[in-house]
Amino acid sequence: MITVKICGITNAEDARMAVACGADAIGVLLGQRHPSPDFVSSDDAQAILASLPSSVAGTLVTHEEEPARVAELISIVRPGAVQIHSEMRPSDCAALKQQFGTIRIIKSYHVTGPESLDYGASYDDVVDAFLLDSRNAATGQVGGTGLVHDWSLSATIVQRYRLPVVLAGGLTPENVATAIAQVRPFGVDVNSGVKAAVSRRKDVDKMREFVRRAKSVEVGRQ
Repeated sequence: MITVKICGITNAEDARMAVACGADAIGVLLGQRHPSPDFVSSDDAQAILASLPSSVAGTLVTHEEEPARVAELISIVRPGAVQIHSEMRPSDCAALKQQFGTIRIIKSYHVTGPESLDYGASYDDVVDAFLLDSRNAATGQVGGTGLVHDWSLSATIVQRYRLPVVLAGGLTPENVATAIAQVRPFGVDVNSGVKAAVSRRKDVDKMREFVRRAKSVEVGRQ
């Protein structure tokens, strides 16, 4: 069954609701370098992830590129996984993995066109998973854009690399089943697609429906 991550969680109440809706992982954003309304303080990030049950993977998502700074954030927040949403060098990703051997390193992978297909080659042996996302060149956003990229390219990436691949970028309760059927990823990640009308909050009905529809699709593991 597909795994589901709800990202951009900004408070403990939304984290609890996401868990109740069946999310397998929760993402908190810390270490901002690009536009996003969903970043939280290190204290809030630590408290949110500490509130999760052991069955749910707490993920630190960061724009930081310097490995020393990311290591500092990991030490503060103590996540189960860290998502590098920057152009951190493969050697630095490998060093982080060596320093924090029990933490999964997930590398963002922006699907912008056919030129993106080879991007993962230099990271394939040094990280634990890829997260395919969209980029908004107009706003400078590197995640949470609400934009869908070319899923045929994403499907090719899933087949090309040995690592688990998580699909993100413009997913909603309405399109997630179609996306999974086409791309056949290990998991899916949603932020803007389950946002509430209230700023920085999630909509529990959207989260519940997203998880239900995602997990209704049967896909073979990579």
